[in-house]
Amino acid sequence: MSKLLVVDDSPTEQNYLADILNKAGHHVVRASSGQEAIAMTLSERPELIFMDVVMADMDGYNATREILDQEPNRDIPVVMVTSKNQKADKVWAQMQGAKGYIVKPYTDDDILEQLRKLL
Repeated sequence: MSKLLVVDDSPTEQNYLADILNKAGHHVVRASSGQEAIAMTLSERPELIFMDVVMADMDGYNATREILDQEPNRDIPVVMVTSKNQKADKVWAQMQGAKGYIVKPYTDDDILEQLRKLL
């Protein structure tokens, strides 16, 4: 059982993703903002992060960059989960350190495939 962090400012999206991960046997912690994700990454030490891109206080790109810039977090894989589907968005996510990219709407298999690849 892995500890996973789900970051999304939409409670509906957060619950949907957490449900998929819980059913797969993982422990899920949640953050509703980029700032909260940064703090929770240090306190909870997740093994993988599913990060929304479009959030009010700080977008997922900035949050990912800040998380991965902190020494204890450098090896945590981040998967962007977003409605942004342009090639430039995917490239920018990789430049910020993201290891995966999933476009909404996604399937359970899309999420579980990223887990298999990155854990």
